[in-house]
Amino acid sequence: MSNVKSVSRSRVPIGQKAAFGAGHLINNLIPGILGVFVVILKSADGFGMDTILAGLIVGLPRLFDALTDPVMGYISDNTSSKYGRRRPYIFIGAILSGAIFAILWQVHGDSSEMYNFWYLLIFSILLIFGNTIFSTPLIALGYEMTSDYNERTRLMSFANTIGQVAWMLVPFLYVLIPDDSLFDSQPEGVRTVALISGIVIIVLGILPAIFCRGIDSSKMEGREDVTFKGVFKNTGKIFKGIKIVLKNKPFVKLCLATFLVFNGFQIVAEFGVFIINFYMFDGDWGASKWWVALFPAVTAAYTAFIAIPIINWMANKVGKRKAFIYATAISIVGYVLKWWGFDPENYYMIFLPIPLMAFGMGCLFTLMMSMTADVCDLDELENGMPRKEGTFGAIYWWMIKVGQGLALVFSGIILSLLGYDPTATTQTAEALTGMRITDIVLPALTAGLAIWVMRNYSLNENRAKEIKEILVERRGEL
Repeated sequence: MSNVKSVSRSRVPIGQKAAFGAGHLINNLIPGILGVFVVILKSADGFGMDTILAGLIVGLPRLFDALTDPVMGYISDNTSSKYGRRRPYIFIGAILSGAIFAILWQVHGDSSEMYNFWYLLIFSILLIFGNTIFSTPLIALGYEMTSDYNERTRLMSFANTIGQVAWMLVPFLYVLIPDDSLFDSQPEGVRTVALISGIVIIVLGILPAIFCRGIDSSKMEGREDVTFKGVFKNTGKIFKGIKIVLKNKPFVKLCLATFLVFNGFQIVAEFGVFIINFYMFDGDWGASKWWVALFPAVTAAYTAFIAIPIINWMANKVGKRKAFIYATAISIVGYVLKWWGFDPENYYMIFLPIPLMAFGMGCLFTLMMSMTADVCDLDELENGMPRKEGTFGAIYWWMIKVGQGLALVFSGIILSLLGYDPTATTQTAEALTGMRITDIVLPALTAGLAIWVMRNYSLNENRAKEIKEILVERRGEL
């Protein structure tokens, strides 16, 4: 595999990488905090909500992404403004996302279960709209910030590293929110953290809109009218664009592999919390809270500072496809080690699976987003202008978000089927054994299927560079 250095005009300045990374931090922070809040919804000391209802709150709104994400991608692709195609929406979307997130969680534990369910469900749907306006153009902006094959991986590595900071910090909410010296109750803690988080989402979310620069679209041909009337009129063209994107075989493989790895992990993400608390500490949240926080926080830190740099190096040496396969295979071994890692007799064994397990999520968005940027070049070669980074990003992240929603719904269903009782302070041995087995087998199985999907992925470095050269000549660029 050749390792040609990027020419200077393809390099993304460090300030722009940092601003783009701040956007990724927000994209991770929102679902990370939601995950913590959903656990508190299901816990006896929190809201004690039925596990299936709690899953529906975060699962059902994701179905709206099936409409909003592709439409937002289309609007972003066809926008013409002096601020670019993406940045105005990122700015507005960050403000909406932060404000709605803060309002969403102003719920009380003494309200009826169905009142809280409907309140949270309605505002979760509104959050989807605000977040779509922010995240869809943000992801598309990342695809067009550089045209260089290797710099794309470096950009996504940098952004994913910053994004992992969210996963380092969020788990400590399991320590802070139950602390009665800080909050009178866990619902009060949720309300306060939501307000602070809303401000953080707005402040960090607008940075990509201010500092990042995408492709020069001033001379881009073939764009449509993006007024409300124009978008409504061109609904057929939106779905035609989606159909074209879904005919792109390399892109479909990326989406399917991502869906498998990410959602196999997401279905059991909260299982670790319950296994640590109920299996290792016999339901004592006071004793388990630091370990509940440390396990995901250390995983995120290892992912950011060790796994991602190694994955970046692997991608440059053996190519993105092989790097994905190797890293995902390593993660499967890590999942298996969790059986011995969650040891009630030796708490420090909890760190055993982390060095290997971290490669799974570390490679996913680092490599897959870089590879999606390559796919956008292939689409321009085959289908011409306008470039459809927004549409590709919308469909890719729609797969993730809908999958995440379904994962959270199925997580609640699986917990219920295994015998988990959200109102109990301890769980049965059968329920805990079922959780432990599912926590290992499910993500390992989906990761193995993802490797099978990517085994013959065809868009390698040489082909990507051939496509770039043709596009540069076609556009009349130097």
